[in-house]
Amino acid sequence: MDCIPTLVGAELPLGFIPAGSTNALAHSLFGTPHVVTATMHIILGHIRSVDVCTFSSAGKLLCFGFSAMFGFGGRTLALAEKYRWMSPSQRRDFAIIKALAKLKPEDCKISFLLAGCSQNKQERKSQRSAESDCGGHWQTIQGQFLNISIMAMPCPCSMAPRGFTPDTRLHNGSMALRVVRNTTRSEFVKHLKRHSSVKNQFNFPFVETYIIEEVKIHPKSNSNGYSPQEEGGNHTTASEHGFPWNVDGDLMEAASEVHIRLHPRLIRLYGGSLEEMNDCKVACDCI
Repeated sequence: MDCIPTLVGAELPLGFIPAGSTNALAHSLFGTPHVVTATMHIILGHIRSVDVCTFSSAGKLLCFGFSAMFGFGGRTLALAEKYRWMSPSQRRDFAIIKALAKLKPEDCKISFLLAGCSQNKQERKSQRSAESDCGGHWQTIQGQFLNISIMAMPCPCSMAPRGFTPDTRLHNGSMALRVVRNTTRSEFVKHLKRHSSVKNQFNFPFVETYIIEEVKIHPKSNSNGYSPQEEGGNHTTASEHGFPWNVDGDLMEAASEVHIRLHPRLIRLYGGSLEEMNDCKVACDCI
């Protein structure tokens, strides 16, 4: 996530100082990547308890994080990482164009648990609506998807000033699962452009959004998906690490099903209230 964590205080809240080009967490915490702003939050003692996601595969913990993209978002980041000699904005734009030129869907099965449906969370039972009451059962969708996003924070950036998931918060005990089913390249580009406007970015027939607390992403095969050989990669990378994921702007690779679980208010961070910063203009390079 390209931030420098700083342990402060007896109860050990974390203070993040932006120190890179992605800074996805910094934008959601502070509304800006400015080092001075982050430092002032630490000095003034603005503390928030935030949700954290764990990413695991085959029973092995891969990493902790706050947001992830699989499919187009993961392949775009993997491409950008091959051109580190470019400036951040140049390699981002180059990678997006190249990924769009070779746009392909991933054949996946997605199993998820809707927020409020965990049977061990008694405090949420009184808040369930008729639509969200699922009795703790997992739901499954499958098919071909161009992009899959899991967000426990809004992720505002230059491509999406209001965030990829504007209504998501760092501390509400849920994350947004957004799936973009297979469609034409022109329609997918329209969807991407909608992120930079005030229009509803989810108002497309091929876009589905769920509010969840746990999800398993299982790519069925690599026949329609990521091909490092076509993108100038090598055979060793493809066989050893598999599919690329974009986790908070950092590249993660997994060869099989990835299990993402939300841990509500797991850690305490220095930062402000995003509700107070919704009108701020921010810029970063999330992908």
